[in-house]
Formats: sequence, structure tokens, C-alpha cells
Amino acid sequence: MADKKSSSKKESSQKETYAIVEASGKQFWLQPNRYYDLDRCQAEVDDVLTLDKVLLLNDGKDLKLGKPYVKDAKVEIKILEHRRGPKIIVYKMRPKKKTRRKNGHRQELTRVLVQSISVVSNTKKSKETKDLKTTASKVESE
Repeated sequence: MADKKSSSKKESSQKETYAIVEASGKQFWLQPNRYYDLDRCQAEVDDVLTLDKVLLLNDGKDLKLGKPYVKDAKVEIKILEHRRGPKIIVYKMRPKKKTRRKNGHRQELTRVLVQSISVVSNTKKSKETKDLKTTASKVESE
């Protein structure tokens, strides 16, 4: 019985991949294969968006903290649907003045599914930048 508990702890530590991302002016704790409601995005349903403003990234083994953002980290999200949040009633009243105002609000939301959380390897980027520099120098010399 103790073996089962220890194995479940190992599995949970591997599944603890998460990222803290800045999106629509707020910070969200995102985990892969889960859906979240963000403020309305100007994109179509089934589009895949990439969030580059990753503040913190934990892949189960290593914790990376950005200053202010983690370099070369990205989170891919898929838009599932556009919806509206619950109705919130705003009621303002001034006592003894016969002034009352009742207002309602429903926030426009976009439901998204987190597909992947990843860090782009530095070797690919360094090769790409070297290639760009060599082509730019060739163009300048001609």
C-alpha cells in the first residue's frame, strides 16, 4: 500500500507542468490540457494563438522565473468558443434622496484550451540568427 502512494507522488510531480502567463492585462496560472475563460479575444473559433508573455514556467523538473518574461517560452492555446459570463447586478442607492439606479453587466469571455507549454531551444534560435547575419552581410557586400 505504501508503494502505491509513493508512485502517485512521482506521477503528480511529473504532471505539475504549469506556467503563469500575462494575458488581457491579468495573470493566469495555466496547465496543459485544461480550459480557461479569458477576456474576449479578437480571433475565430478553432484558431491557435501563442502567448509569449510567460512570467514563470515550471516543467516538473526546473523552475524558470522571468525578468519580467521567460525568454523563448511560449504557451499555445486553442479557442473553443466565445461566451458571456454570469450576470452581475449593480445597485446604487442614496438614502433619503429617492435616487436609485439598477444596472446589470455580463462580461464578454473567450473559452480557451491550453495545448502546450514549451521553451524554444536556444540552439535553433542561435543557428537562425547566424544564418540571418550571414545573409545580411552577403547582401551588404553586394
